[in-house]
Amino acid sequence: MANVVWSAGIDSVSGALSKPGSNPQHSCEKMLLGTHRVAATTNPKCNRLYLRKQVKRSTPISAHERDIRNRFTAVATAVAARAQDLTQMTQDQIAFNAQKDQPGGKKTMKKYLWSLEMATYDAAHPQG
Repeated sequence: MANVVWSAGIDSVSGALSKPGSNPQHSCEKMLLGTHRVAATTNPKCNRLYLRKQVKRSTPISAHERDIRNRFTAVATAVAARAQDLTQMTQDQIAFNAQKDQPGGKKTMKKYLWSLEMATYDAAHPQG
């Protein structure tokens, strides 16, 4: 395996370093992905680089997948709006603090808001 030596000031890289895109002027054919593993190990070389070819979808988006995408979009929008809503913020913080140390409680405020908005969405849009 290749050994990656980073420039001065760069300890590690994690994530997509280049992505294939729709604009041919500003994209490449392959994705360059860097990973950095943080774990107790005797090997200090925890960085890896991967190349991945651009993949084109071979099947159309199904109705079920479209429903899942719409659900995610709606819940993400509702969570973002609720996080900024000053009229609910205090009540949400009190309810979050009351449940976070309970078994099955949500440990972060964002996860708590996602659970609330997901339940609201699912109640308004029953699967049938």
